[in-house]
Amino acid sequence: MNIDEMSVEVLGLKPHDRATLAEVIWESLEAPFKLPKDISDDEAIILSKIRDREIEFGKVTPISHNELMNNLRSES
Repeated sequence: MNIDEMSVEVLGLKPHDRATLAEVIWESLEAPFKLPKDISDDEAIILSKIRDREIEFGKVTPISHNELMNNLRSES
């Protein structure tokens, strides 16, 4: 079953079941989606400023949510 077929099935679930499934999937993900739990607010602000500068100076190119999802789907 591919991601599109699974999406149809999952969206047919009751809201509570979808939320439970989403939580299970989210918790299964590791870095790069997860920051250390002990990051302080000051460290988070510094990190966000670094990321902003990387975009501003062209070191990285931001992508839209749709592009991200398409890229993830094509990897599977």
